[in-house]
Amino acid sequence: MSISPTPTATITVGQAEPRLRELYVVDVRTPGEFASGHLPGAVNVPLDRVQDSLSDLRGAATDGTLLLVCASGTRSEKAVAALSAHGLTASSLSGGTGAWAAAGHALEFPPGPVRAVWGMERQVRFTAGALVLLGLALGLLVHPAFQLLSAGIAGGLVFSALTDTCGMAAALGRLPFNRRGAAPQA
Repeated sequence: MSISPTPTATITVGQAEPRLRELYVVDVRTPGEFASGHLPGAVNVPLDRVQDSLSDLRGAATDGTLLLVCASGTRSEKAVAALSAHGLTASSLSGGTGAWAAAGHALEFPPGPVRAVWGMERQVRFTAGALVLLGLALGLLVHPAFQLLSAGIAGGLVFSALTDTCGMAAALGRLPFNRRGAAPQA
């Protein structure tokens, strides 16, 4: 079985599981998400640090096939495209760690107590919803201009959907609770 060198190459859990020992698994989630459970043997290179880790990833690519993983597959597909632009071939795990765990495969955890961390998508939904409610409440109780906060968040969500990017996720990923956990590796 070979992995296609196309920038959007994805492999399923069923294809990855028997080959896991020969794959170099890179988890592109935040360190906090990584610490909450990752594929066995995975190293953590958050999506916003992939560009900075090109030389390490290039070295890993010569030793084996790069398999990029995130929670659902979206961020790892973006990382595959970014690496492809630099001449590196990699694949994304379809469905991410969610699909891996749903298929009954074990996740690894760093030593010590496991810290519960919400996934990035859940953090974005919570933050967006809280800001919309805050804008509406302040608009009713303080001044109608505060409703612009809610409108701005709504516009950001539409932009996020149209461009398949998320500025809020990028900002939340930089918060200290998303940076703690496993030490960055690569």
